[in-house]
Amino acid sequence: MNYRHAFHAGNFADLVKHAALLQLLARLNREPGPLSVIDTHAGRGLYDLAGPEALKSGEAEAGIVRLMAAPDAPAEFAPLIAAMRKLNGAGPPRRYPGSPWLIAEALRPGESYLACELRPDEHAALHDRMKGKRGVRALLADGYEAAVAQTPASGRALILIDPPFERSDDYVRIVETLAAVRRRNRQAMALVWLPLKDLETFDGFLRDLEDAEPGPLLVAETRMRPLTDPLKMNGCALVLLDGPADMARVLGAICGWTAETLGQSGGARTYRL
Repeated sequence: MNYRHAFHAGNFADLVKHAALLQLLARLNREPGPLSVIDTHAGRGLYDLAGPEALKSGEAEAGIVRLMAAPDAPAEFAPLIAAMRKLNGAGPPRRYPGSPWLIAEALRPGESYLACELRPDEHAALHDRMKGKRGVRALLADGYEAAVAQTPASGRALILIDPPFERSDDYVRIVETLAAVRRRNRQAMALVWLPLKDLETFDGFLRDLEDAEPGPLLVAETRMRPLTDPLKMNGCALVLLDGPADMARVLGAICGWTAETLGQSGGARTYRL
C-alpha cells in the first residue's frame, strides 16, 4: 500500500471524522459500564502539519487551519478545537491528533483501546506514541481480523473503521467485519468512515450493509463538490451503527458546516436506514 495519511492529516475528512468521534465518545462516557474501543486502521497517532507531506498537499490549510480561525464554527466542533489547543497552545496549528491520540485521551479508568496498524513503520511510530498510556495497546495486525477476534463477547464496545481504501475489497470487508462483530456482541457499536467518489459505489455498499442486517444505521454525507468525477474524493461519509439517538443532529451540524464553509457548491444530508 502507498497511502500515507501525513499528506492528508487535518483535511476536511479528518474534521468530519474526528469531530464526530469526539462527540460520540463524550456521549458514551456518560453511560455506565466500561467501554472497549478497537481502531482497525489507526495510523501513527499524531501528525506534523509543518512536515513536508502536509505542506506539499496543502490539505490541512484548507481544513483544520480554516476551522481554527473560523468565528462561526458550530459547538459540535468544540472538543476537536480544544484538542488542537491542548496540542498546540495558542500558536498556529503545528500538530494534528489522529484517532489514537483522541481516543487515548478520552478513556476512563478501566476502559481499553486497541489500535491496529498494518504498516510496520506506522505501527512503530504508533507504538512509541501510545507507550505508557493506560489501557492502550498498539497491535501490528490486520484490523478487520483483529476487530472480530478482539471484540469482547459482552459489554459495551465501539469499533472505528477508517481504511485508506487502496484495496478493492475494503467495502466487502467492512460489511463482513460489522456482521461478524455484531454476531459476537450485540452491544457493539461502530463508526465507519468512507470516501464519496461516486454514488453507485457508495449506494452499493449501503445496500450490502443493509442486507447483512448488523443493526440500525445512521448515515451522514458531506459532499464538498458535485459527484461528477469518480476519480476524485468529492466528499466523505460516516456510517454509525447503533449509536446514541441524538447523533443525527450532531452529524448534521458537523457535515453541514464542513460542506457549506469548506466545500464548493457542496451539501450534506443525514438519514437513517
